[in-house]
Amino acid sequence: MLSWDFLALQPALPEVFLALSTMALLMLGVFRGDGHTRILSWFAVLVLGLTLLLVLDGIGGTQRAFGGIFIVDAFAQYMKVLALIGSSFAVVMSLGYIEREKIARFEYPILFLFATLGMMMMISANDLIALYLGLELQSLSLYVIAAFRRDSTRSTEAGLKYFVLGALSSGMLLYGASMVYGFAGTTGFDRLAAVLDAGAAPVGLIVGLVFVVSGLAFKVAAVPFHMWTPDVYEGAPTPVTAFFAVAPKVAAMALFVRVMIDPFGALITQWQQIIVFISIASMVLAAFAAIDQRNIKRLMAYSSIGHVGYMLIGLAVGTEEGISGLIIYLTIYVFMNVGTFACILCMRSHGRMVEGIDDLAGLGRTNAPMAAVLTAFMFSMTGIPPVAGFFGKFFIFRAAINAEMYTLAVIGVLSSVVAAFYYLRIVKVMYFDEPAERFDRPIGREMSLILVGTGLFIVFFFPFISPLLTGAGVAARSLFVG
Repeated sequence: MLSWDFLALQPALPEVFLALSTMALLMLGVFRGDGHTRILSWFAVLVLGLTLLLVLDGIGGTQRAFGGIFIVDAFAQYMKVLALIGSSFAVVMSLGYIEREKIARFEYPILFLFATLGMMMMISANDLIALYLGLELQSLSLYVIAAFRRDSTRSTEAGLKYFVLGALSSGMLLYGASMVYGFAGTTGFDRLAAVLDAGAAPVGLIVGLVFVVSGLAFKVAAVPFHMWTPDVYEGAPTPVTAFFAVAPKVAAMALFVRVMIDPFGALITQWQQIIVFISIASMVLAAFAAIDQRNIKRLMAYSSIGHVGYMLIGLAVGTEEGISGLIIYLTIYVFMNVGTFACILCMRSHGRMVEGIDDLAGLGRTNAPMAAVLTAFMFSMTGIPPVAGFFGKFFIFRAAINAEMYTLAVIGVLSSVVAAFYYLRIVKVMYFDEPAERFDRPIGREMSLILVGTGLFIVFFFPFISPLLTGAGVAARSLFVG
């Protein structure tokens, strides 16, 4: 009996390990106190690394656990790896910041681990109830760390706004799930797919799906559910903003894809129109709204909204090629955002953080290596070849063109041209404006390694193209044949 129970839980072994390890670190933090936050953070990184190894060592094929509400396939494994990498980067990037800002409390890395556990549950959700449980575990942790600087009005405001609007989106998602259950008689993705394949969907179920899509669109910060993003990105502590921009985005996008393709794939003609609208609105609004931004964190918030719009092109296409392109784009997005926020964290003058774009003036002369790395990230976000961002957009637009969604592809290209203005403006400020105050040095060993690693990945992307295409293809295929 014990061996059977273990085998039944084996697909969820990474999550079980992460949950038990997080509880152990929580108890260690309670007994050791805030003075050991740094070592707890490194333990958290170790736990995330071991969890990553367990994910990579997972069973091949599609496996289910907990009565079928938890699924592990190639898509889930790939997305969990991305989420774990993003979370690990965020914890490491936080080390120096929380010590300098005197917010080094032991709960900080623990909240990151709980949020990551929620993300992994979201990615493997195969039921609307499991989806909601994972989403709330992630969200409750994110609400707290957004307001972690309790002595900062902006941080408190960010946490409160995120909480209020997050509660609204959760309510919409739950209401939609209840309507889906009422008209389909099930919340399981497999049974929903069987019901929808058997006949026409009731109007009430489609209305419920609209509410579910609205709740998920909030989590990925897509227009018109983006209103929380600029204020939360600006007000939250910078490493937390980096975390928001990377790991939760991966989990939410993975959940969005699974919900649309697995249970509701038969309704693609209904939901495709909604996704196309959200994608276009996100790309266009972000391209124009970011032009007047002078705070680099707010600019990155609008940049994040725009990138979500590009990713949703892949979902709107609804084919294996489209999902593969989305996965490739998301992978590149993680590394270029981690690198950009690492640069933002290095923007310190006289011991205080500065966030204005004008503070980067003359960086090419005062700190040439950092200016070169940030330039590479800006080129990547713009989509200029041969850096990685170009290939992300290339595969997305190619999928749209092959699906004969020419209008969507053209709007995406035009939005990229407009967005190039505010990305390249940063390059212009760094190299052509008169130098501002020099940034503090040194930046720390951890930040240097992150900048070098992400920079090399973005600039020398060619060796990664083939394995990335293979991995993304296998992950996308598992959604359609699993």
